[in-house]
Amino acid sequence: MADHHDHDSHGDYVRGEMDIHQHRGTYGLFAALTKWGSLNLAVFLTFVIILTCTKLGLIAAGVCAVVVGVAGWFLLKKKADPAH
Repeated sequence: MADHHDHDSHGDYVRGEMDIHQHRGTYGLFAALTKWGSLNLAVFLTFVIILTCTKLGLIAAGVCAVVVGVAGWFLLKKKADPAH
């Protein structure tokens, strides 16, 4: 069978010499959106589940959601990088 791939284009890539700043930025944005989106989902689900599945009421559901949100924010916020 004939190989239809262009083998000459593979010679352009040199490991470690490509500019990856845009890739790092995109990955950083994806990671941040995933992290904070997950926290928002956890807060929302906590509120809705406590409100609808228990007899604690609206105030208790709100307090529990705020506690989850504050705890999550402290756990997920960016840590300071140690100086090298």
